[in-house]
Amino acid sequence: MVGLFAGIGGLELGLTAHGWHTELLCEIDPGARAVLTARFPEVELHTDVTRLRAIPAGTELVAAGFPCQDLSQAGRTAGITGARSGLVDEIFRLVRRKRGPDWLLIENVPFMLQLGRGAAMRHITAALDDLGYSWAYRVVDARAFGLPQRRQRVLMLASRTEDPRPVLFGADAGPAEIGDPDRDPCGFYWTEGVRGLGWAVNAVPTLKGGSAIGIASPPAVRLPSGEIVTPGLVDAERLQGFDPEWTAPAVTVPGVRVGHRWKLIGNAVSVRMADWVGARLREPDGATPEYTPLAPGQPWPVAAWGFRGEAYRAPVSTWPVQEPYEDLKNFLTDSRLLSARATAGFLRRAGMGRLRFPPGFIDDMESHLDRMGGWAA
Repeated sequence: MVGLFAGIGGLELGLTAHGWHTELLCEIDPGARAVLTARFPEVELHTDVTRLRAIPAGTELVAAGFPCQDLSQAGRTAGITGARSGLVDEIFRLVRRKRGPDWLLIENVPFMLQLGRGAAMRHITAALDDLGYSWAYRVVDARAFGLPQRRQRVLMLASRTEDPRPVLFGADAGPAEIGDPDRDPCGFYWTEGVRGLGWAVNAVPTLKGGSAIGIASPPAVRLPSGEIVTPGLVDAERLQGFDPEWTAPAVTVPGVRVGHRWKLIGNAVSVRMADWVGARLREPDGATPEYTPLAPGQPWPVAAWGFRGEAYRAPVSTWPVQEPYEDLKNFLTDSRLLSARATAGFLRRAGMGRLRFPPGFIDDMESHLDRMGGWAA
């Protein structure tokens, strides 16, 4: 396999567990490159995908978590033609030859289904149709694989020679009940408070790459005791399925600060998602569901497949499996108390907006601020 836009190697690490051997990686971020060099020392590493002339002969799978900054709801939303997300076309350039790879695996944010009334997906599926690929995609939630992070991502699988439907649609467990807000920790974003909260029961909301000005913005967790904590870097790595300190090599690069590790983690592909795809590629068992035609102009659903300009809705959930869940109260090992400054900033924003909060939440935030030294601190 080959990994394009490899980040810190989430796709590659998950697929490796099922027999895939990485021949080449491509990543432009210096910190991420340092991580890849340390964690995949035997693999050839390229810097710029636009200058990569070809992928190795005999490549069977190309994996690509292409940049999401122009597609993310939290990003610039410039669309699929944006300077970063438009790099998806480099994937199609590299697989265009007649004897291209059997499989193409693409990962990105679910907002790409909505952006520009589906223009990003129309662009990608049209390119795949032109290349002779049949394709399927499914929005999956990291919680399905046992991780206490509410993280939904689009996994798209395409092939010239195989049917991707049994791989992505052959298993469907449906969402599980994973917590009680009165008894379990609840995650939220302390950097919000005016228009949203990202509230998640027994989970943290989606880990992000950082704020618009490049400042790390980890979520916070309201514990049943009323204390407010934030996960540390090791917690964040584990929430993405990586080993502790996986991103530590990033700070060996001159000019790369510790906060950049948050960006690398937030932009990474969940290892357990990739592991599930690897397992399904090896054994794509299970009955596929009944499909219904997806008319042009209709919103893109949670899951769909297509070939030669035709598209069909797949009636599956975002939970393909229900792996044993790791409760958030037992998961965090590297947390620290939310600072008085961060707490006060949140309360100021909350006071300016009209957002409704869970019962007792604002009281807990105010009590936490008092314990941390109050407004003066």
